[in-house]
Amino acid sequence: MIPDASQENELEIADLLDRALYKGVVIAGEATISLAGVDLIYVGLQLVVASADTIRKASEKEQDTMEVH
Repeated sequence: MIPDASQENELEIADLLDRALYKGVVIAGEATISLAGVDLIYVGLQLVVASADTIRKASEKEQDTMEVH
């Protein structure tokens, strides 16, 4: 049986999500709202998407690096 396109897309999305959680993804952005050339509001955002296990391993690796120095 040959999978149809929707099944292939579901597999691709599942693989993409699995890789993103395994490796981790950082999304960063910023926005400024100004009026007449005067900055009124600045918003900065950093979003980390990863599995708890990936974050734990990265934290342990960082602590090991800090102990060496």
